[in-house]
Amino acid sequence: QVQLVEFGGGLVQAGGSLRLSCAASGSVSSLFDMGWYRQAPGKQRELVATVTKIHNTNYADSVKGRFTISRDNAKNMVYLEMNSLKPEDTAVYYCNAQVPSTGFSAWGQGTQVTVSS
Repeated sequence: QVQLVEFGGGLVQAGGSLRLSCAASGSVSSLFDMGWYRQAPGKQRELVATVTKIHNTNYADSVKGRFTISRDNAKNMVYLEMNSLKPEDTAVYYCNAQVPSTGFSAWGQGTQVTVSS
C-alpha cells in the first residue's frame, strides 16, 4: 500500500506563509488522487485541497486564492503552499491518498499548523 509522512508545519504569524510537504512511500504517479485535509480542535476534519493523478485541483472556498496544492510524481511528493495565513487556518493538517473507484484511502499522521494573530 502507501505510507504518508507530512512535514513543514509550525508556528507562523497571521499573513505569513508555510509550505507543507507529504512524502509517500510508494509510487503515487499513476494510482492515487492526493489531498490535504485539516482538523481544528473541536471540529470535524475538512477538505482543504485535492489534486488528481492528472493534476486537476480542487480547493475549499476558505482557502481559494491563498493555498496552492501541487504534486511531483517523480519524487512521490505532494505539497501545499499556504499564503496569507489566518488564525482560523490553525489545525492539524493531514495528507491523504485515495483511489475513489475502489474506496481505498490512506492518511498520514498529521502536522500542526498554528497561526498567531
